[in-house]
Amino acid sequence: MLWQKAWFETRWRFLVGFAVLVLLAAGNVFEYPDVAKLRPAIDRIDTGNGMIGRAIRNAIEVQRDYRGYVWFQWVRQNLTQTWTLFAVLLGSAGLVTTGARRATVFTLSLPVARRRMLGVHAATGVAELLVLAFVPSLVFPLMSPAIGQTYSFGTTLVHATCMFVAGSVFFTLTLLLSTVFTDMWRPLLLACLFAVVVAIAEQVFVDAPLGIFRTMTAETYFRTGALPWVGLLTSAAVSLGLLYIAAANFAARDI
Repeated sequence: MLWQKAWFETRWRFLVGFAVLVLLAAGNVFEYPDVAKLRPAIDRIDTGNGMIGRAIRNAIEVQRDYRGYVWFQWVRQNLTQTWTLFAVLLGSAGLVTTGARRATVFTLSLPVARRRMLGVHAATGVAELLVLAFVPSLVFPLMSPAIGQTYSFGTTLVHATCMFVAGSVFFTLTLLLSTVFTDMWRPLLLACLFAVVVAIAEQVFVDAPLGIFRTMTAETYFRTGALPWVGLLTSAAVSLGLLYIAAANFAARDI
């Protein structure tokens, strides 16, 4: 019953996220031939010497081949941004943030240990996020031959794994906030605000050794072939810590 309840509370967010990500991935694949045709004209653009100009030049350089295009357009932008949004949406669904007092009383009065209830809910969300990280990304190795390109399954798995492990921080943070507040909107908005602040900080402190989004995009792997082990282990530890606190909060919560 708990698994079914968790699935019913999150299924539409998951299915919408899955459809959106698959469509974005397919769009990125079939846009590449047009982007490749425009590259000579793009190379002639004078970007200037300012910070914005340097960012534009870097984006152009990164996307000179298909692997760079996929990393920049899909991994760094579409997948990271959309997956993070749905991680927050899934984290804010269910439990006591169902939007109705009667539903909250029913949930908390079930003859099941609170920690188990939260564990099932968290496991359901984690499984859905795992699918959202891996399955849409498989569009690239499977569909790239249709445009005369190839993309490695191994590279796909590395980027999807980093996305899932590091990005789970946003899910567990939202889940924790959902055990603190009695509505859906505050956990959702606070988690989104946290994501925006982190993204801005990583843009400002570009030389910082750690960063959630840098780890999610596996930028070091893309540029040097080295996996971001420190970022992955740190993110996993933070996620487990947030989940532990969420379980303690939920176990102590009054109806």
